[in-house]
Amino acid sequence: MSRRTFVKAVGGVGIGFALYAYLPGGERVAVAQVPGGTLDPATIPKFVTPLVIPPVMARAGTIKQAGGPPVDYYEISQRQFRQQILPPGLPATEVWGYGALRSDSGRDVLLHHAPCPTIEAEHGRPVRVKWVNELVDGRGRYLPHLFTVDPTLHWANPSGGTTGRDSRPVFKKTPGPYTGPVPMVVHLHGAVGVGDESDGYPEAWFLPAATNLPSGYAARGTWYDFFAGKAKAGYGATWGPGFAVFQYPNPDRASTKWFHDHSLGMTRVNVYAGGAGFYNIRGGPDGDAAVRDRRTGAAAVLPGPAPKRGDGFPTTKAYYEIPVVIQDRAFNADGSLFYPDSREFFDGVVRQYIPRGTFSPFWNPEFFGNALMVNGRTWPYLDVEKRRYRFRFLNGCQSRFLMLDFQKIPGVKVTMIGNEGGLLALPVDLTANHSNRLLMALAERADVIVDFTAVPAGRYVLRNVGPDEPFGGGEPNLPDEPGDFDVADLQTTGQVMEFRVGPARSVDRSTPGEFLQLPTVAALPAERRARKVALVELADVGSDAAGAQVEGPIEGALGVVHDGMAMEQEWMHPVTENPGVGDTEVWEIHNTTADAHPIHLHQVAFEVVERQPLLLAGGEVVQPMQVVGAATPPEAWESGVKDTVTAYPGQVTRLRAHFERPGQYVWHCHILEHEDNEMMRPFRIGPAQPGQPG
Repeated sequence: MSRRTFVKAVGGVGIGFALYAYLPGGERVAVAQVPGGTLDPATIPKFVTPLVIPPVMARAGTIKQAGGPPVDYYEISQRQFRQQILPPGLPATEVWGYGALRSDSGRDVLLHHAPCPTIEAEHGRPVRVKWVNELVDGRGRYLPHLFTVDPTLHWANPSGGTTGRDSRPVFKKTPGPYTGPVPMVVHLHGAVGVGDESDGYPEAWFLPAATNLPSGYAARGTWYDFFAGKAKAGYGATWGPGFAVFQYPNPDRASTKWFHDHSLGMTRVNVYAGGAGFYNIRGGPDGDAAVRDRRTGAAAVLPGPAPKRGDGFPTTKAYYEIPVVIQDRAFNADGSLFYPDSREFFDGVVRQYIPRGTFSPFWNPEFFGNALMVNGRTWPYLDVEKRRYRFRFLNGCQSRFLMLDFQKIPGVKVTMIGNEGGLLALPVDLTANHSNRLLMALAERADVIVDFTAVPAGRYVLRNVGPDEPFGGGEPNLPDEPGDFDVADLQTTGQVMEFRVGPARSVDRSTPGEFLQLPTVAALPAERRARKVALVELADVGSDAAGAQVEGPIEGALGVVHDGMAMEQEWMHPVTENPGVGDTEVWEIHNTTADAHPIHLHQVAFEVVERQPLLLAGGEVVQPMQVVGAATPPEAWESGVKDTVTAYPGQVTRLRAHFERPGQYVWHCHILEHEDNEMMRPFRIGPAQPGQPG
């Protein structure tokens, strides 16, 4: 990969670009392995605090609908608070988190936490949430961001006022970071059939109703007022200063979803601050009750119970169905979260920054925390019995692909039964057929039965053998198992959590994973067209503090394929993906980069069809692009329907999606640093709506 390739990439396609810096003489240096803050992760005690099991979110009430099912109503805010993420004896950490503001029952827990309590929903029964931005202090004054916000991206930009909001500002000199009030808008990741007004569109953000909002600031995003009108007309909800009211119809298959912030150009720092939570849909024709025991044909029994309303927090109840979100973080010695505050931290580039050059001064192309956090605690433990458990895993990391490894747990059996879209077509025996490992891209979920019945009593570590750098596919390189990439640090990010196995306290009546017969997954309609899109990364040459040249990425991009050429598009460009209402399309995602990208489409659940190699020369994708060789089917754990798919480098990944509800949505890479800097595009189902923003 020559220097000329990178310089050319600024005006064209960044073909085959990996996240490395190149020093004079051609020496390649990995720059995405972030060392972190002032707290050495190796000094953090491991497996000394129990896993937090999120309780169920308190419901504010129930709304009756004429001619329709009742609506479960919630009032949920995001606040800033201190949480004991590190083990006791180390300082608490300032974070953000969601939590209920009120309850219709005295049995519920009112708790703000990161991750927050879980919303439990029923198939076909709508959920309405009043989302409130409470990022204010005790006197109602706005709180600035916990981390450095880069104002040179295409971002929410409240300080630009109503004419400059949701833009990439133009500067006469390199600006400092944004320090004003924080925008918020929540996206329910994986929601199917949701109206665009409730999808968490990146330009529908809103500031807190603070007492000291600066004069001239925009208090809400470009699309907020338009969507407020749709909410009023559609389900009678009124929006106002510091809040919005979203409604989720929940026609989806029973599945594991999650919610997080989606403000334009700020998702990486807003999510890193802590705001996230699970949202489970239960019941319906594809729910747990539809699972059979193939030995008898009778109803199968899945491990349970899960937390339910009124359980209290903390509780001594035993749970056998547990949500588990894994996130990477870094810390300072005072307990605060560390996130880079300069581009120099990533690859040493100190010039030329915008406007004299093309490098944003604070944005980092990727971030890999050097500590793993599970359900809001670093390296926790979980006491388990010698029986079966159901874990709903979520990869909530910033840029890190996970490869969960159960190999060091003797006698364990691991069966995957579901992904983002619900139950799979068939159970996947990870122990027998996949080396007891589970690959998880960013934002992917995995519904997994882990059977500890034959595991000897003792303590065992769930490992991560994914890389501490960008993932490009392949197998881990281990001492007894040569592979394609170096695994995560065995002392820190190579460890996830500890299972402490003890005797069963009661009879396990759940059905073994190998005997589960999962409900048939209905196929999507045949496609009407194939749509060719592209993944692109752009780069340039900057200088370090000593004046040496350093080549590095300046942004990612999505684009279209025209005459075999990948043509990048930015957020500001007109919509290019515009399926009709009721259309089914196959999207052919051409990855011209050297990284794997987790691609997420809002509003739909799709089928993974196949993958096919692109013609390469010298390790780069040849343009015009050509497919070569045979297509390969999706992995066993990609059966059924999904909302996020891994697009591997140098390949075309094909997915089939059915577009039913009209409106304005987005698709993007779920590496958060990528989506915040142009690797996100709007798409529209059906025609433009009367009165919508331009």
